Amino acid sequence: MRKRHTPKDRLITVALHVALAAGLFFAAFPIYWMLSSSFKSNTEIFALPPTVLPKAFTLEAYAAILGDPVKLRFFFNSYFVAGAVTVLTVLIALLAAYGFSRFNFRGKGSLNTLIISTQTIPPITLLIPFFGLVVSYGIFDTYVALILTYLVFTLPYAILLMTGYLNTLPRDLDEAVAVDGGSSWTALWRVIVPISLPGIVATSVYTFLLCWNEFLFALTLTKSTSMRTVPIGIQLLMGQHAFEWNQMMAMSVLGSLPLLLIYLVAQRFFLAGMTAGSVK
Repeated sequence: MRKRHTPKDRLITVALHVALAAGLFFAAFPIYWMLSSSFKSNTEIFALPPTVLPKAFTLEAYAAILGDPVKLRFFFNSYFVAGAVTVLTVLIALLAAYGFSRFNFRGKGSLNTLIISTQTIPPITLLIPFFGLVVSYGIFDTYVALILTYLVFTLPYAILLMTGYLNTLPRDLDEAVAVDGGSSWTALWRVIVPISLPGIVATSVYTFLLCWNEFLFALTLTKSTSMRTVPIGIQLLMGQHAFEWNQMMAMSVLGSLPLLLIYLVAQRFFLAGMTAGSVK
């Protein structure tokens, strides 16, 4: 029997829809404003009252970015650093997570606690120590400095995420490989890895997003324009006497597109991987 909706139920439903619409507007309007401003001239952006839609639609901001090798270098640097960190993080985290998930060894609990405790340290407190280490080892303003630094922040969470996912996989799989004469190494690469794709994709997406958006350490550990990443490139468009707002917005749009595409393509795996450990 269909339940009759009372006036109170309809009022609650309307209130929920209004709240959702307000939340959607609050979340989406900055994105719309970024996209709209990227198609305006710099003069129109400073016009009063501000225009919601571009009066004169122009691609000059995108042309200025895509036609400048220096600005394109920012994107290459971000792709290279984020890609390298993602590959290394997934590889190391997978091996570590397999050890935590399948083996008992002395100090396992303490090591696990240490990894968890690193997540409580604010990254900004490590900025000066990292700067001193990078300078003393002679890797300042290099890809190596950024990659090693980002690994410190991505590995703990990646290990925890992968361990949680591997714990959801039955140990019978490993035992079946052992019965057939296979080693733990064989079980990992031929059985565990293929069925851990959601967890691996979730870890990869999270790591790539973290590295792509990082600003503070990229600003501190690099100096030359050829080593700057996209977040720093956007900041460099703020000159002493003039702000290239339309180019800043256009670079923000171009910088957001890869993340949006990655998330859309890997959304199913990402959600499965992020929630798998929580149901164990």
